[in-house]
Amino acid sequence: MSSSGLTSSGKPVRSATVSRKTNETNITCKLALDHAVGVKQAIDVKTGIGFLDHMLHALARHGHMSLALHCEGDLWIDDHHTAEDCSIALGEAFKEALGERRGIRRYGTGFAPLDEALARAVLDISSRPYFCGDLQLKREKIGDLSTEMIPHVFHSFAQGAGVTLHVDVLRGENDHHKAEAAFKALALAIREAVERDDSGEVPSTKGVLA
Repeated sequence: MSSSGLTSSGKPVRSATVSRKTNETNITCKLALDHAVGVKQAIDVKTGIGFLDHMLHALARHGHMSLALHCEGDLWIDDHHTAEDCSIALGEAFKEALGERRGIRRYGTGFAPLDEALARAVLDISSRPYFCGDLQLKREKIGDLSTEMIPHVFHSFAQGAGVTLHVDVLRGENDHHKAEAAFKALALAIREAVERDDSGEVPSTKGVLA
């Protein structure tokens, strides 16, 4: 875990920078779960896929995280490698920023509506990577992002972050609304799960989250 400054409660800012470079993508991801006194939230996402940028921006904004994620990917092939690798990199940055999983709430739940759509996300910072969800998406694409990639984004984030994640769209008609509600619900679940307490304890009966 890297840090830059102290929060208003006097605790170190939890932040991390990760790079991921393959024959398919070249990614740099900088993530801060907290903000130092006098430092404002900053978000700069450029994946080359407009709708993915929009969703990751919403995730960071409503999760109260600062995020700089830049990707050069093989979009002349399709959107798969870029969406997958960006999500893995984001998950790895999340895991590194958390550091030792001590003194946090661990569990988080978020509900987010967007007009007719309603989504629920439940998160366990468990070191047990798993994703399950039903997003009820019907269109082939939203913008330039294949809808089949949206649950894969959540899956890849869960794998990189080492978390158990359930995301479900409970109702909705418009696929843009359903997807955005899902990302916002995850943002709210993240905010709750990473909240610090004063116990300093590992939130597990096993005494370890690894």
